[in-house]
Amino acid sequence: MKLLVDTNVFLEILLSDSRSDEAREFLENSNGHELFISDFALHSIGLLLLRQNLPQVFVQFLEDTIDAIGVKMVSLTERELRTVVSNASAFDFDFDDAYQYSVAEKYDFTLISFDTDFDRSKRGRKSPADVS
Repeated sequence: MKLLVDTNVFLEILLSDSRSDEAREFLENSNGHELFISDFALHSIGLLLLRQNLPQVFVQFLEDTIDAIGVKMVSLTERELRTVVSNASAFDFDFDDAYQYSVAEKYDFTLISFDTDFDRSKRGRKSPADVS
């Protein structure tokens, strides 16, 4: 299965939040699935970690996810950004959710997220615990 992993799944681990164990278990047991991250999510994680003066955590994140696990980055073209606006309007999403949703739609990925806002969309989402 091709899975788009939302920003919040990675941040749970990086920030040791309440669902970090669930997120970590998902990533560690993702054999048989192809994992993807949007360019927007990757840049958002970098932005957040550098703002918190954690550049080494970002470098380690890149090594652990991109290099070790093999998570692949995907993006939208300039023309495809229009779908972000239409999805934001259709599902009452903010920009980041609309971007993630548009990427999942473009590549026909299953969206993996803790964000329940996706539950009101056509595609929906799965939590990390839902994937086996």
